[in-house]
Amino acid sequence: MACKAHINSCVKLLLLSVVLCAARASADRTKTLDFDVKPGGVVQTFSAKLKKYKCTFRYACQGGTNEQWQMSVGLSDDDQMFSCSVWRPQGKSYLFFTQFKAEIKGAKIEYATAYSQTAVGGQRDVALKEEEYSVSESSVTHREGAFHSELSKLTVIGRTRHDEL
Repeated sequence: MACKAHINSCVKLLLLSVVLCAARASADRTKTLDFDVKPGGVVQTFSAKLKKYKCTFRYACQGGTNEQWQMSVGLSDDDQMFSCSVWRPQGKSYLFFTQFKAEIKGAKIEYATAYSQTAVGGQRDVALKEEEYSVSESSVTHREGAFHSELSKLTVIGRTRHDEL
């Protein structure tokens, strides 16, 4: 149990350093785009590219009307880490997600978390249970039959692949 708490602390420290680096990074190292998440049950896709790295968010959802979401991609100053965050800035989504997948190209995922609620207006981030999604080297995907259809945020951090000399 103590080991898991230590790992969680390390992950939070890594995320904080990525956020702080992104906050002071130049415009060519970060990009934030607005997009609409559209209900209707049809698989939709939204992507953002930064240099040779790409993040793609695929999803299908039902209920309500379009929601405004954002995707941010960032590259660390040393070009070693690529991050992608997809979230609803207004907080909890009221859409019923039937599936989701976030995929990064050009980097190997080292950390990923999905949330049912984001920290807005005094609320806190609420992470999905680990059994609700799976993480591979390049993607984060819902688990059929285990995912409870609530999604408000995805965070993915990957180590970039550099050719060895």
